[in-house]
Amino acid sequence: MKILVVDDEQDVKVLFQQRFRKEIKKEELEFVFAFSGEEALKLMKAMEHEAVLILSDINMPGMSGLELLDNIKKNYVKPPPMVMMITAYGDDENRTMAKNLGADDFLTKPLDFSLLKNKLITLI
Repeated sequence: MKILVVDDEQDVKVLFQQRFRKEIKKEELEFVFAFSGEEALKLMKAMEHEAVLILSDINMPGMSGLELLDNIKKNYVKPPPMVMMITAYGDDENRTMAKNLGADDFLTKPLDFSLLKNKLITLI
């Protein structure tokens, strides 16, 4: 499964590569990284015919994760990609807004990688 991780923090890439080393090596999971909403949309076009799960931070400079979510859910309807929102702010306002825009799940930072791994394994 190809997973697009969208976060403006560069350290996230190394963290995912370390935490999912075994799954990446076994080719069970493939991660692609974008550091802005705009970059994520370009990658989405390039990966148009591949199954994609999106993990997106909410607070990013430029296009926010919520704006990215809205764009993806409006423009990628067949098949709609699964989108999990990740944020340091697990407040009800962001959670409600993300759900209303079509988010499939919501995770808070610091990210519980065991929980995320369990969620991803059920999707493989």
